Order: sequence, then C-alpha cells, then structure tokens
Amino acid sequence: MSADQTSVAHAAELIRAGRLVAFPTETVYGLGANALDAAAVERIFAAKRRPRSSPLIVHVDSIAMAQTLAADWPEAAETLARHYWPGPLTLVVPKRSVVPDIVTAGLPTVGLRMPAHPLALDLIRTAQVPIAAPSANRFTELSPTAAEDVPGQLADFVLDGGPARVGIESTVLSLAGMPLLLRPGVIPLPEIESLIGPVAIAEAAAEGPHPSPGMHLRHYRPATSLYLISPGSPPPEGRGACLRLGREMPADPREYAAVLYRTLHRLDGEHLEWIAVECPPETPEWAGVLDRLRRAAANQ
Repeated sequence: MSADQTSVAHAAELIRAGRLVAFPTETVYGLGANALDAAAVERIFAAKRRPRSSPLIVHVDSIAMAQTLAADWPEAAETLARHYWPGPLTLVVPKRSVVPDIVTAGLPTVGLRMPAHPLALDLIRTAQVPIAAPSANRFTELSPTAAEDVPGQLADFVLDGGPARVGIESTVLSLAGMPLLLRPGVIPLPEIESLIGPVAIAEAAAEGPHPSPGMHLRHYRPATSLYLISPGSPPPEGRGACLRLGREMPADPREYAAVLYRTLHRLDGEHLEWIAVECPPETPEWAGVLDRLRRAAANQ
C-alpha cells in the first residue's frame, strides 16, 4: 500500500468514527465529517466557530451518490453535473430526509459537489459516506489551498494532497426552482447559461439561514487589512504590499484565482500593515475573484 493509500485509509477510518479530517480538493482544503452523522457535523461548526445559519456543501463521489441525497434531481442538474463534475460546481437541490438539518442550516435544500481531486474522491469512496466540508479555516478567515495553511488542531488529521489548482471556492448554483447563482467561482455565468438557459443572480444574504456558504458580507479575510484600489491608484501609506494586475498578480482570471489565497497567506506571514489589491475587471470571468476580494476587504 502506498503512502497516499495508507493516509486515505486512516482518514476514512476517522471519518467513519465521527472525527474531522482536513482534505484536499481542487478548490481549497475542506474540513470534512460524515455528512449523515449530525453529531460529527456539529464538530465542524464548533471547530470553525461557524454560525449555524451557514450551510455546508456535501461532497460526493458520483452523480449516483448525489441522487441518493436529493429529493429531486432536475434535468438541469443532470446536464451540469455531466458537464462539470468532477469539478468546481456545487448544485443546490431539494434534500432527502437522510441529510441532517444541521448540514443545511435547517433549509429543505442541500448543496452537492463532486470534487476533482483524486485524494478527495478516494477518501469519499473509502469512507463510503458523503462528506460535509466547508473550507478548513476559522469562520470568515482566509481559506487554505495547501496543507500547511490549515490551522493547527482544527482537524484530527490533515490529508496532504499538495496545492489546490483552482484556488477559490466552487461556484454555487441553486436549482431548487428557477436557476439562481448563489456564489460565483471560476466558471463564468454565460458558460453555464449556454447549457441550461437564463440564470438569475442572488442578492446579498439577509438575516437567517443562507442558501449557500460564502454569503456573509465579511469573508475570506487575511489577518492583514486588505484594501481594494482602482487601477493606477496609489496604495495606502506605511509598510505594505501592493498587488497589481499583470505585475504581482496574473492577468488571466483562472491563473489569478489559483494563486490568490496562497499569495495572501504568504503576505500575512510578513507582518505588514496592509495589503492593497488592484481591482480586476467587472467581467463574468473575474466574478469569482472579485467576490472574494470584496468580501475580504469589507469594512476596512
């Protein structure tokens, strides 16, 4: 048995025992527990200090597993899953009663995703249960895209799968009614619309349960104060780092997303007074990156 297989087997044993495992996906590292075990899921909320109003995404190893958790699997879900799974797209659909209410913030819907990382898929298949997993960080803090960025003692075990290649959290699309974009990611909305037709964009989340994770105003925040600045504008005074598009950061939106959190983690370690980030373009391709930056800079 290889080192990876041994690690996956150990992680799967912990998942089945109701423990928490940080594991790699192609987006960010997740903090996982057996999605069908309410007590285990409760440990995720406690470890992250996450409010119960923020639901969790459930990770599956196949469309077939997703359908065991969905009370309804519309044609649009089948179309998108076959096109994008495994990959960085979460589909929100009506849930079956087997999914505990704590997973879904008490809502009648559940977010399902099939990750595109081989260790994540091996973990789900070996554990033989769907895995509920938000990002492996403290609530509203910077998501980890490498094992070393997972906060110490957050999980009972960290499964190291190298750096995440996508780098920001998945696109979240609700299909519980008319298609609704709840959280942008690296998949441009026009691309999704070309497959299933028009998609509305959700407004900012109000009080109460949120239909998707990542809808709090303040989120994805480095410890260092982050400021968004217009192209060509000067950064704040003092000791900091300025990230300009096409200079310190890539000009391609997917390449930018892939290094964003890793760059912010590195700069956090330099004990700066501020991080200034030049605002990317307002285009569909940049929507996921812009969403993360705006929430990271909220109230600064």
